[in-house]
Amino acid sequence: MTRSGGRRRDTSGQTAGPTVVSATEAARGFGRLVDRVREERAEYVVERGGVAVARIGPASRRRCTLRDLVTVLRSRPPLDESYLREVEAVSRAANRPVIPRTPWERSSTRVS
Repeated sequence: MTRSGGRRRDTSGQTAGPTVVSATEAARGFGRLVDRVREERAEYVVERGGVAVARIGPASRRRCTLRDLVTVLRSRPPLDESYLREVEAVSRAANRPVIPRTPWERSSTRVS
């Protein structure tokens, strides 16, 4: 990892790992640092005297959008036709309405 707001890079050119900042840098620019965590989901390691003492990052997991779901589904191989037929058959059976034998019979108000 590099210091002074730099990021470590892997061989593919992608950013890897958190940004390392000194405690002084973090204190002076704490508002901007928190904004980057919130908006860009950035992560920081705060060092004091060259020793990592804190990690600052998103408090919650990343939220996924419907667009993310569509992207994942499109990246998957197509489903087998026999599997799709089975899913449709189970869905039809599970969603079949219950019709009483007589108009006076109700499943929720049955008297014994």
